[in-house]
Amino acid sequence: MNRFAGSCSNARMRSLFLLLIICLAASTARAQQPYAPVKKAVEDWLQVQNQGLPGQVSVEISPLDAGNQLAPCKAFDVSRPSGARAWGRTNVVVRCLDEAGWRVYIPVHIRVKAPYLISARPIAQGQVVVEEDLTSQTGDLSELPANILTESERAIGKVASSSIPAGRPLRADMVKAQMVVRQGQTVRAISRGPGFAVANEGRALNNAVEGQLVQVRLNSGQVVSGIAKASGIVEISY
Repeated sequence: MNRFAGSCSNARMRSLFLLLIICLAASTARAQQPYAPVKKAVEDWLQVQNQGLPGQVSVEISPLDAGNQLAPCKAFDVSRPSGARAWGRTNVVVRCLDEAGWRVYIPVHIRVKAPYLISARPIAQGQVVVEEDLTSQTGDLSELPANILTESERAIGKVASSSIPAGRPLRADMVKAQMVVRQGQTVRAISRGPGFAVANEGRALNNAVEGQLVQVRLNSGQVVSGIAKASGIVEISY
């Protein structure tokens, strides 16, 4: 009789133990954050952020860890970490706005298929880039340097920083603005103010591209500062 009672007790304990395991497993499953609403929040946010990107955009969003222990959340804030690229392999931050308050980084791959500039022929260092120096081809910008040029206006009229072989993708650092004022050059300094404009001649004390600050020693000996403009003009505002 005692042996039977002990056997029943052991069976009951095993049943309770199994029930406890099942309950814990169910509780753990309920505690996990589903991936679908997180993905939807990231997709909606990226759709807005990617509106200004050139060409055809496609996005891959990495899933959450299947075993995540994040408390379920219904409201999210999505942002881009400081310094993260606008395209290519990068991350977004998803923050739970509910009481759980967790935050996770989600890897994303943003592909941008668009035309970009390449050199149509060799360009010598110091040469002014003209339209005939450029052509374009279409590719995935995410596989190219972040400063790749996609608009000819950003290259035409600038000077090659170094020699560029034919067929080379053009980056922003390969070209630079032309000097419109050079040190020692005779310039026309135009002083402007409310109701007046006075022109004087002088010599530039430094090199400057258009829009940069340049110092000028006027023929009178006075040193003034102004903004470099094309054709050797320096504008001084009062």
